[in-house]
Amino acid sequence: MKKSASSRRLATLTLGAVPVVLLGGLISIDRIPGTDISLTVPYAAEGPGPTVDTLSEVEGKQVVDVQAPQVDDPAGQLNMTTVSVRSRMTLSQALSRWLLTDDTLVPIEQVIPPNHSPEEVEEANAALFLQSESAATLAAMDYLDKPVKVVVAQVLDDGAAKDAVALEDVIRAIDGQEVTKPQQVQNIIRSKKPGDEVTLEVENRSGDKREEKVILGEHPRDKKIPMLGISMTSAPEDDIKVSYNLQDIGGPSAGMMFTLAVVDKLEEGDLTGGKFVAGTGTIDEDGKVGEIGGIVHKVRAAKDAGAELFLAPDGNCAEATSRDYGDMTIAKVATLDDAVKAMEDFAAGRPVATCD
Repeated sequence: MKKSASSRRLATLTLGAVPVVLLGGLISIDRIPGTDISLTVPYAAEGPGPTVDTLSEVEGKQVVDVQAPQVDDPAGQLNMTTVSVRSRMTLSQALSRWLLTDDTLVPIEQVIPPNHSPEEVEEANAALFLQSESAATLAAMDYLDKPVKVVVAQVLDDGAAKDAVALEDVIRAIDGQEVTKPQQVQNIIRSKKPGDEVTLEVENRSGDKREEKVILGEHPRDKKIPMLGISMTSAPEDDIKVSYNLQDIGGPSAGMMFTLAVVDKLEEGDLTGGKFVAGTGTIDEDGKVGEIGGIVHKVRAAKDAGAELFLAPDGNCAEATSRDYGDMTIAKVATLDDAVKAMEDFAAGRPVATCD
């Protein structure tokens, strides 16, 4: 009979059980008594995190809130998946995660890069999450052949554009070049250098248009990189509004599932065919799906939640199928079109392009 990973680990450590028990008092404390010297291990534990149905509500709000003249109420589930990360563990806590769970221990540098504080990492993940929301809206509108615009989502207090733009302003052009996507704005700005002047064509919430001249600032970590000092998102031009209402989740890996939820709510019918679908993957403005970290834990979370079909980025396929997940189908997707086709084929009982 095949042993589980946990039982193999227990068997391996049986002969060392006595000294481990004797050292239990030492390895369970996180600091040397009477000092500020930490005894935490330089590892983090990654395991399955919560899954959230992007077609449902959380705390009374739609996870993906779509306001439009015609919004569908799709059946089925489209669950995004997450990884639970535990850091600042004592030796006993790390051993417990390794022995008694399927968690993966990784060097702490993979979670908190050197010379970065946990707060800086959290801030960076929040920015990536905002970018994934913007990319999801863009990809969905592109799939549905609907025009989009660039909207100011944040203005830094000390940023170059702090006196030129306001929240929810629309940036229509830079130096006469029309822009409809945040990436276009970023590409134009990155072609300049700090100290250059640019002219923004801006439209406020009332539809009034104006021109603003801005002297580009410097990136705080690389003075050669020019910055406007704003964060941008995308919004449909038509009378469609899309917002995302998830807290305490960072990073870009929910992008594809957000996109599918927007499409499902704006198209007639059910993308899932009424099935329980879960998945993960970044999304870019053109609908390309990118690989992510912690795939084995996300697939496990989906399986434990009852998913029938899991959408995995093709770049993660080898790792995604490295463990046994029973009869759950793991589909290989490289684009948004691939994801839609996988769901259509699965619901119709046709063969699905899988990671196998």
